[in-house]
Amino acid sequence: MQELADALNQPLFIVWSAPMSRAEVLGFATGLWCVWLAAQRHILNFPVGIANSALLLFLFLQARLFADAGLQVFFIVLGLLGWWQWRRGSTAAAVPVSRLAPGRVAWWVAGALLGTVMLYPLLTWLKGSVPVFDALITTLSIAGQFLLNQRKVESWWFWITVDLISVPVYLHKHLYLIALLYVIFLVLACRGWWLWHRAAPPWRLSTEGVA
Repeated sequence: MQELADALNQPLFIVWSAPMSRAEVLGFATGLWCVWLAAQRHILNFPVGIANSALLLFLFLQARLFADAGLQVFFIVLGLLGWWQWRRGSTAAAVPVSRLAPGRVAWWVAGALLGTVMLYPLLTWLKGSVPVFDALITTLSIAGQFLLNQRKVESWWFWITVDLISVPVYLHKHLYLIALLYVIFLVLACRGWWLWHRAAPPWRLSTEGVA
């Protein structure tokens, strides 16, 4: 296990006077691939995303971003669940998508904010870095992943917000390549929302039978 950790920590090149490890480079590549596949509504976004989460788990533990690290474990579990849900929902390469009813959107936002308030004291006690933003990134990401698993257009709203918060946090932690990755994530998330928005049926049909 230590040999694997040493190999992942080995620098590959220098960016802005900071060494970029193999883990950062691989996390960068798999992260881009995962979001691109999700925007295309392709089921392979899940196995690629699971690999990305494993790499980010390693990086965030080293940076003492404990909530982000724990989030990656959660993402691995949700990735396996989402893989099964998408596989069950459609045999097509591009799965069908739908929209949330407006009332449901408000509940998801409220739940993410409540989760942030609950998580903050734990992260403070653990002496984690930037606990408020760490908690907010965590809860918004959980909401986004759950909605992505359910193939909801609104999942991209949460991912766009996560990306906007994450970039300054990772710059602060000197994770420059990961910060750049989240800038690109932001662009891809906007594109993903647009593609899903166009693919989803009109609101009344998309939310039919949803309270």
